[in-house]
Amino acid sequence: MTEVSTNALFPETFQGTAADIAGQIGLMWELIKAPLIVPLLRAAVYICLAMELMLFIERLYMGIVIVLVKLFMKKPDKRYNWEPMRDDLEIGNEGFPMVLVQIPMFNEKEVYKISIGAACNLSWPSDRLVIQVLDDSTDPLIKDLVEKECLRWANKGINIRYQIRENRGGYKAGALKEGLKRDYVKDCEYVVIFDADFRPEPDFLRRAIPFLVHNSEIALVQGRWRFVNANECLLTRMQEMSLDYHFTVEQEVGSSTHAFFGFNGTGGVWRIAAINEAGGWKDRTTVEDMDLAVRASLKGWKFLYLGDLQVKSELPSTFKAFRFQQHRWSCGPANLFRKMVMEIVRNKRVNIWKKFYVIYSFFFVRKIIAHMVTFFFFCVVLPLSLLVPEVEIPTWGAIYIPCIITTLNSVGTPRSIHLLFYWILFENVMAFQRTKATFIGLLEAKRANEWVVTEKLGDALKNKEKTKQTKKPRGSLFGDRILPQELGFAVFLFFCGCYDVLYGKSQYFLYIFLQVITFTIAGFGYIGTIVPS
Repeated sequence: MTEVSTNALFPETFQGTAADIAGQIGLMWELIKAPLIVPLLRAAVYICLAMELMLFIERLYMGIVIVLVKLFMKKPDKRYNWEPMRDDLEIGNEGFPMVLVQIPMFNEKEVYKISIGAACNLSWPSDRLVIQVLDDSTDPLIKDLVEKECLRWANKGINIRYQIRENRGGYKAGALKEGLKRDYVKDCEYVVIFDADFRPEPDFLRRAIPFLVHNSEIALVQGRWRFVNANECLLTRMQEMSLDYHFTVEQEVGSSTHAFFGFNGTGGVWRIAAINEAGGWKDRTTVEDMDLAVRASLKGWKFLYLGDLQVKSELPSTFKAFRFQQHRWSCGPANLFRKMVMEIVRNKRVNIWKKFYVIYSFFFVRKIIAHMVTFFFFCVVLPLSLLVPEVEIPTWGAIYIPCIITTLNSVGTPRSIHLLFYWILFENVMAFQRTKATFIGLLEAKRANEWVVTEKLGDALKNKEKTKQTKKPRGSLFGDRILPQELGFAVFLFFCGCYDVLYGKSQYFLYIFLQVITFTIAGFGYIGTIVPS
C-alpha cells in the first residue's frame, strides 16, 4: 500500500540517483509550471500593472497641478491675509503673540548646541518667546551638557526652560504633550517645533506667524527642509532627491488644492488651540506628526506650506540610521491608515473630495502602493517572468511608464539628474525595507511601534578624523553591517539574470545585473558614511 502511494505521488522518473537531482527538479518545475506557476505569475503581473497605473496617474496629476500652481496661482501672502509683525512704541511688544519653541532631544550630543543656539537667535521679542528643551536623554553626561547649554543661554536673558521626564513614555509625542502641560505655556498661542538637528533662520517666526495671526482658519504653517550635508556622500544625495520631490511637489500640491498635507514633525508652527481641539499629541503610532495633522484636518482646520520658508537640517548619512528612519516612516503611515480609515470615512466636517484625497491619494497610493509596486514588480515579478516565458510583461509597463514616473520624480532636484539611474536602483533596494515595514504597520505586527531615534553625526566624523582615533575592528564592523536578506535577493536576481542570458530573448538581464550589484553593495553595508569608533 505504501509503495502504491509513493509511486502515485512521485513518478518513477524522480527516483533516480543523486546525479539526476537537477533533471528531477527540472521535470517537477515543468509539471507545476503550467497549472500553477503561470496563472499565479500572470495574476501578479496584472496586479502590479494596475498598481503601477495608479501610481502613474497620481504622479501625472500632481505634475499637472504643480505646473498650474506655479503658473497661475497667487503666492501665499496674496492668497491669505498677511502683514509683517512690526514693533510698536506705544504698546511695546504686546502686539506680538506669545510663542513656544519646543526642541525634543534624545542623546543628541553632536547637534544639541546647533538647535538651541538657532532657537535662541530667533528674531522675536524675548519676553514673548519661551524656548523649551525637552530632553529625554538616557546618557547622564549628555543630559548634563544640554542642561549647561540651556543655563548658558538663560544667563544671557533668554527665556529657556530645560525639561526632563521620569521615563520616555510616548517617545517624541509624549515629550511634546508633556511640554504643553507646563504652567508657563498657558499664555502661548502658537508652538513651533524643531528637531535637534534643525537650524531655523532668525526671521523664521516673523515670516510664519503672521499667516496664523491674520487667518483664523489656519492651524499649521510648514516650512521646507534644506540639507546641510546633502553632498556628504551618495546616500545623502539619494535622500535629497526623494525629499526634494516630497516638498517641491507633494506638499505644495496638498497645500494649494486641499489645504492639507502631512505635518513633517519639525520646521512648522502650530496653533495650540488646533492641537487641543484635535485631541493633542497621541503616541499610538510612530508618526505622531501625521496623526495630529489628519485629526486636525478632520476638524476643518487648514494647513499652509511655504516653500520659501526654509530650515536647514541634517540627513542621516549612515546606512543603518537611514534604514531605521525608513522603517518608521513606512510602518507608521500604514499603521495610522489602518487605525483612521473608518474615522475619515465617517467624518461629517470635510467634503467627500477631501476624504478621497486623504484616503486614496495621501495614504493608499503614496504610503502603501508606491512601496509595494516598486518592490514586487521590479524585484520579484519581472525577474520571475524571465524564468517563465509564457508570461509576458508589456513594454509600456516594464519600461515606458516607469521612465515617466522616474522623470516626474526628478523635478525636485535638477542638479542630481545624472544620478537618476542609480537612484532607481537604490530606491528598488530600499523598497524591500519599506514594503516589509508597510506590512508590519498594516498588520500591526511586532515592530509596528518600534522607535529608534535617527542618529545625527553633526561634526562628529570631522572631529574624529582630526583626532585620528583608531578605527573599529574589521570583524565587528562586518558583523554589524551584513544584511542577509539583501544578499539573498542579490543571489535570486543573479540566477534570474543568468537564466535570461542563457535562455531568454529579452535584454532585461542588463537591468537585473545592475540591480544585483546594488543589492550586494547594500547587503555588505557599503552605502553611506562609515563612522570610525
